[in-house]
Amino acid sequence: MADRPRIAHVGIAVPDIDAALAFYRDVLGLSPGPPEQADGAIIVSLPFGDSEVELLAPLAPDGPIARFLERRGPGIHHLCYRVPDLDAALATCRAAGYRLVDEVPRAGAGGRRIAFIHPKATAGILLELTE
Repeated sequence: MADRPRIAHVGIAVPDIDAALAFYRDVLGLSPGPPEQADGAIIVSLPFGDSEVELLAPLAPDGPIARFLERRGPGIHHLCYRVPDLDAALATCRAAGYRLVDEVPRAGAGGRRIAFIHPKATAGILLELTE
């Protein structure tokens, strides 16, 4: 199973981390990880079995999460798939003509290597790939 892609996390854009955490903590009984900062957002991860939910709140009014919230409001921002070889997955995407947000991997939350695929290439869903 380790050599097959799987869901790593679902990123959910929220205007207020503390308000959003209440449901996960108080209703579902989950313990959030420590807040991190990446891509102009505060990120709090919550464990869901082998996957996670990442709550994403903007750090600045002109950052990507703030722009998303302004255009679409709170909700699912992206899906992240864990792949066995990120570089190979990106090479396959490029060869197949998929539009990439990140041509090369970069550091994401937790220092993990990540890359995004543009939603125009994936039926309107912003996809993140990680190893």
